[in-house]
Amino acid sequence: MFSKVFSVSVNGLSGNKIDVELDVSNGMPAFNIVGLPDAAIQESKERVRSALKNSGFTFPSTRITVNLAPADVRKKGPSFDLPIAIGILCKEYEFIEDYIKNGLFVGELALDGKLRSVSAILPSVIFAKEQGIKYIFLPWENLEEASLIPWVHLIGIENLASLVEILTGTKSLPEHTPVDPKVFIEKYKSSTKITGFEHIIGQEHAKRALTIAAAWGHNILMLCS
Repeated sequence: MFSKVFSVSVNGLSGNKIDVELDVSNGMPAFNIVGLPDAAIQESKERVRSALKNSGFTFPSTRITVNLAPADVRKKGPSFDLPIAIGILCKEYEFIEDYIKNGLFVGELALDGKLRSVSAILPSVIFAKEQGIKYIFLPWENLEEASLIPWVHLIGIENLASLVEILTGTKSLPEHTPVDPKVFIEKYKSSTKITGFEHIIGQEHAKRALTIAAAWGHNILMLCS
């Protein structure tokens, strides 16, 4: 059985559309992920396995191959947990075709099936909007921040089981009221949390240069093509 769902890989502040291709076939039990995944993505095998079982779903005891295409783009972070899990469930459930073909899935799975927030959600949503993607399925905790981007259909998900209900049509799409950007900005300003570069994926040399310049009070000249 072959299935494909879509996700996004963020490098710096730019995104790349990633085809999460899954092949579930007969053979010795195995779970392989290819396509230049980092360690966090390789570890998603255990998160996905436990999340499926603890959410009441059956994990296939066959050979599973996941390909993150294009294969020449490096992928980082745990945000591919959700699309991998949905791709596996396509074998057992008949999902609404419109959601799968025109949706983008992003999210880290906890072992009990709940969705955890992921970093770099704004670049992901901006990319999805530019690509004309119809639905964006993302963790509930990221919904407020993602709402800063207007005119996109965001579906905040609390756990894997509720998402399956939506994809099968058992449960209707939840209504979502966009957040007023001014309210979010004021809330962000009043937060005592100190933020750094954690929302910028990759670009390690650039971030180090900015850190050194700020530490020693140097000027920075930024050139954009």
